Amino acid sequence: MADPVKIKIWSDYVCPFCMLAEGPIEEAIKDVGVDVEVEWMPFELRAHPQPTLRPEDEYLPAIWERAVYPMARRLGVDITLPTVSPQPYTALAFEGYQYAAEHGRGDAYNQRMFRAFFQEDRDLGEVDVLAALAAEIGLDEAGFRAALADGTYRARHQEALREAAAHQVQSVPTLLVGDIRIEGVPRPAQLRKAILDAQARQAEEAGYGAACGIDGTC
Repeated sequence: MADPVKIKIWSDYVCPFCMLAEGPIEEAIKDVGVDVEVEWMPFELRAHPQPTLRPEDEYLPAIWERAVYPMARRLGVDITLPTVSPQPYTALAFEGYQYAAEHGRGDAYNQRMFRAFFQEDRDLGEVDVLAALAAEIGLDEAGFRAALADGTYRARHQEALREAAAHQVQSVPTLLVGDIRIEGVPRPAQLRKAILDAQARQAEEAGYGAACGIDGTC
């Protein structure tokens, strides 16, 4: 049986384009006919102590009017510029993601974070908000709170950020499909082609390896 094509997706919970990418990614994977393994990876657009953005300043409303809202209408996604000001740091939310992933709820957690911020105007920098959202998707609220308070997953989150740096991720969403890189919200056809190309390359490499002996002779 062929190995699955691995897709890594770097995103941040305060990035509207990351939420908008969910639909095209799901559409591409649904009908591609290839076993695909998706892993969402953390990336902090503005890590502490760098100031985060404020919706009352000029930049956010301008980019939302120019790019976010038109794409959202095209994709049929309900999304609104949050009024939380300044926008939250996401390190704590990502530590919560590591907890959720370890308990088998990583994908549900990601989806809930995006919707909480962009549809419900919730402050993802607040522990009480994160804990309530975690409980909504079936995680143990007390255990989640304790993990954040103790910094249980801080080292794991930092390790994930180092991986982003190693791959020179500078904007999100960034997708790595095998070794094929896509930056920005992918078109379903574009992502589908990348998946098939990655599968073909894996098959070629597997065939080459099978034709070679243990001593490296072919």
